[in-house]
Parts: sequence; structure tokens; C-alpha cells
Amino acid sequence: MSTRRDFLKTVAIAGAASLGGRAAFAAAGSSILDSFSHRSPQLDDPWSQLPQILSRIRPPQFPARNFDICKFGAAGDGKTDCTEAFHDAIEACHRAGGGRVVVPPGDFLTGAIRLLSRVDLHLLEGATIRFSADSRKYPLVFTRWEGIELMNFSPLIYAFQQEDIAVTGRGTLDGGANLQHWWPWKGSEKFGWRPGEPDQNKDRERLHEMGAKGVPVRERIFGEGHYLRPQFIEPYRSKNVLIEGVTVVNSPMWNLHPTLCENVTVRGVTLRSSGPNTDGCDPESSKNVLIENCLFDTDDDCIAIKSGRDNDGRRLHTPSENIVIRNCRMLRGHGGVTVGSEISGGVRGVFAEKCHMTGPELFDALRIKNNMLRGGHLENIYARDIRADEVLIAGLSIDDRYGKSDGGTFVPVIRNVEVRNLDIGRSRYAIELRGLENAPIENVRLVDCNFAHVARPSVVQFVKGLTLSNVRINGKLAGSSARHGQSHAAE
Repeated sequence: MSTRRDFLKTVAIAGAASLGGRAAFAAAGSSILDSFSHRSPQLDDPWSQLPQILSRIRPPQFPARNFDICKFGAAGDGKTDCTEAFHDAIEACHRAGGGRVVVPPGDFLTGAIRLLSRVDLHLLEGATIRFSADSRKYPLVFTRWEGIELMNFSPLIYAFQQEDIAVTGRGTLDGGANLQHWWPWKGSEKFGWRPGEPDQNKDRERLHEMGAKGVPVRERIFGEGHYLRPQFIEPYRSKNVLIEGVTVVNSPMWNLHPTLCENVTVRGVTLRSSGPNTDGCDPESSKNVLIENCLFDTDDDCIAIKSGRDNDGRRLHTPSENIVIRNCRMLRGHGGVTVGSEISGGVRGVFAEKCHMTGPELFDALRIKNNMLRGGHLENIYARDIRADEVLIAGLSIDDRYGKSDGGTFVPVIRNVEVRNLDIGRSRYAIELRGLENAPIENVRLVDCNFAHVARPSVVQFVKGLTLSNVRINGKLAGSSARHGQSHAAE
């Protein structure tokens, strides 16, 4: 349970954090590849870096101690409020030096859960943790909302500055969001909102204004009486994180949101949510992250790599780096593997491989989005062995004009993108690349790719250095290159 002392301590930390990012994540240095045209050794095999990156991603280990939540007063009847029982079990496990807090079969109702170091929250098969729809059960914590720091409702499962934490097992986490709870705050009738009811729009605008003006984080207080939906699972400024095996459903907003974390493993997780902005997994300003063997059935991006929005992202100046995605299945969402759009802190070193994407409700297989308000430096992004039966828009989409960016003065950088063995069964475009005249997309290479049943010519605008090697579109070999500033139809 959060106390006033806990809250004041968090506010103080938030104020200190607002002065700058962590030294543990250095500012972006030279890129792995200076330019495709230089034909550096990494160009021919950028994947040779992968074993070294994976060697730094190791799941935490926990002592063989079990703490059954039922022994702390929990009842799996779907009615009893088990918030105190979860708190007490986690505290006891932490004080004992770590272990597993075990959730047995049953339906356990709770408010926010806060993880502590060396604790594995473990759900046995048949166990469901069902989160309350009462917003008062989610006390104020220091968090990020769409890439901007603030004090807001606690994520449903939250950790702050902890080490060796996990959520594992074969049970289900049910966020309780639906057309009556949480989702209507989006302000869309599609998601249950009705005219005259409160929504997030004024709060969202106010938060954006606070971020733009540099208002101290300790003064950005939202939560109860406001309408910014919480994320589901958010480890914040934490190390050695494992999320494995569980099924996550009905999230209020983003599902998995490791933020300013290092050494994160997300493995074998099933994510299903049809609500607004219910991204599957959004590592933000995090380093050494592995996402593998997961299933995504989401309303928004399946995976979206982020690093802060606009001024807040530049203030913290902490990129996401060394992100590995493999053997995942994407059923629905805006982008299968996405970088952006809250990406002002930059990203470097993304490796996505062996993913299968299905269904016409998926917009793009691979998607990179930036603009003149974000200004992030995005580089060294690699994908191979990606198959999509059908996507609504494009196999590869890179957009430097994403969203509303009027008046932006921060020049975005997108460079060094290589895609191998991308196989798309049906799409509107094979590739859709939209750079800026003053900031062309640089060095994009597609090798051994096949795009079948493409409805329209590809779009290539303001791209410097596009190479197509053995790329077939509707059965025909595509052109080998496109010139900077020229719209090129690869047919």
C-alpha cells in the first residue's frame, strides 16, 4: 500500500530526475555503420553483433522460496479485495531475500501491485489476477505517459528503481478495461465514450504543454480527477526484468512498458486487448531488451520502441538500444515491429527476425515513424526472415512526417535500415518511404524480399541511398536504386 511518505519520496525523486537522464545510458555516439556506401564489414553482416548483445541479456534468478498469497489473506473468489494481501506477500518475500510470490488457481481481485527487488510474481495455471476498475485503487506514482514524465495513476503492476523482478507463470492478468471502464477515457464513441462524459483530451493537452514549457515533473500531478489511463505492467528505472509465460488481457492502455530499464526479457507472453492505444510491448529508453516467442493481438502497435516525447525525450537524452525481437506472431495492430513515434531520445541497434504476421487488420509489417517535433536519431535497424500473409498498407513504412508536426524545428534522422527476406503476401504498397527534403532518409537496403499482390506502386520520397537487391514486386524484379528527392515507383 502506498503511503504519504512513499508519495513524497517519489515526488522528490521525480524532481531530481527531471534535471537530466542517467549516466548509465550515455548519449548516442558514432553509428555502427557510417554509411552503406562505405561498404564497411558490418554492412555485410550486421547480425554478427547479435551474440554479444544477447550475452548481456540474462533473466534474473530467484531463491527457492514460495510465498502463497492465500496465506496473507487473499481469496480467489473474484470478490474479495486482495490488494493488501499482494502487498504483504511481496513485502515478506522481499524482506526474506527474495523468492516467488505464488498466485494459486482462482480469481483474485486487486488494485495496483508494486513489485520489489528479488520478487517473482508467479501465477500458476488457472490463476487470474483481476484488476479493479476503481481508479482510486491506483495511487500516484512517478511514470511516463506517451513519453512525458508526470505523477499519474500507478500502472496496474509497477516497479520503481528495483532489481531482479519478474512476472511469470501460466496464469492470466486481466486489466478489467472495457467499453464501460478505462477505454471511454480515450474520448472516442468507438470505445464507449458518450458526448458530455469526461475524456483524456484536456489532460493530454495540458501534459504536452507542461512538457514543452519544462514544468518540473513534481508539479505535473494528474491521477484522480483526471483521465490519463495507466499502463498495465511498467518497470521504471529498473534492472534485470523478466516477464514470461503469462496471458495479459484488457489493458487500459499500453500493455508492457519497461522504461529506463536495463536487461529486460519478455518471453512467451500472450497479449490480447482491443481497446485504444493498447500497444503490446513498448520498451522506452531501455537497453539490452529481448522480446521473443510472444503473441500480439492488439489495437495499436504490436511492438513499439520509444525514447520519450519532444522536449522530455531530449531532456533525458536516453536512447533505446540493443533491442532484439524474434520468433513472435502478430495477429492485429498498427505496426508489427515499430520504432516511434515518441522517439526524441533516439534509438540504435534494433534486430528483428523470424516473425510471422497475419491478417488484414495489421497496417504495416515494419514501421518507423518520426517528425520535426520529435527530432530523434534512429539508426542501425535490421530485420530478416519476416513473413506477413497480408498487411493493409506496406511491408516497410518509414515516415518522417508522422502525425501533427507543424512548427517543429528538430530535424529527424533515420539511417541505416536493412531488411532481408521480407515476404509479404498482400499489401497496398511494397515500401512506403517518406523523408523530408532537408532530412532525407539515408541508407535503406532491401535484400531477397518478395512482395506479392501489391495494389499500388511504391512511394519513395527524399531518400538518399536506397538499394534493392533481388527484390520482387508482383513477380517482377524491382529497380536497383532511387535518387535523393525523386519519387520512385518500384514496380
